[in-house]
Amino acid sequence: MANKLAIITGASTGIGFELAHLAAQNGFDLIVAADEPLIDAAANDFKAHGIAVESVEADLSTVEGIDRLLAATGGRQIDVLCANAGRGLGHAFLDQPVAEWRKVVDTNVFGTSYIVQKVLKQMVARGEGRVLVTGSIAGHIPGAFQAVYNATKSYLDNFVPALINEIKDHEGVTITNLMPGPVETEFFDRGHMMDTEVGQSQSKSDPADVAKDGWEAMMAGKAAITSGWKNKIQNVVAHVVPDTILAQQHRNMAEPGSGDR
Repeated sequence: MANKLAIITGASTGIGFELAHLAAQNGFDLIVAADEPLIDAAANDFKAHGIAVESVEADLSTVEGIDRLLAATGGRQIDVLCANAGRGLGHAFLDQPVAEWRKVVDTNVFGTSYIVQKVLKQMVARGEGRVLVTGSIAGHIPGAFQAVYNATKSYLDNFVPALINEIKDHEGVTITNLMPGPVETEFFDRGHMMDTEVGQSQSKSDPADVAKDGWEAMMAGKAAITSGWKNKIQNVVAHVVPDTILAQQHRNMAEPGSGDR
């Protein structure tokens, strides 16, 4: 009997890489995707678990890229989707090239929404399946010097609970929102944030721990999980502190040069 199948996006590094290892350890065959050639090397690591792995290098901010990823299933049933691909971008919004901030919106908002819609339709039709979306506690904080990224995560943090309500009568299908805080990944380097306080911080979460929290929450059918006790506290605080104060606090850690203060 064939293994169940998991699709994991953004699996070349970071949280997605660790989610793929967890899926493989739990006996899932994998289709892993990212927008960089490193995904092929990552796939070789996952094969060590003795499962079937296919890697797809694709632009996950586009219809064409996601359709190519889904075509790799060959019509096979998707049992788990980890919609983890995301893009960050630091610096002041007025200084960001349009192409760069649009890529953040297209990847985090459009790409995630599109793949979730395509896969979730199949799951609801058969009454079975699990989806994990990587949101963020950043979605609850006005992101001064990271404005577009935080706004896209706010979208996801609202998108997931709305979908949970829409499909609540389909008991065999679950959606979980994983909300980490800062994680020790390539995110800050790729987002031009290595000169910031948060980029240089040594207290960021371990991606393996975040992935484990997300995987376990998804398999338990939980609606959401905030990974890390410090992030749980920050998430609560974000709901009671005025936005002006939250924006200034975010500026203090995300403004270029703040890492040198």
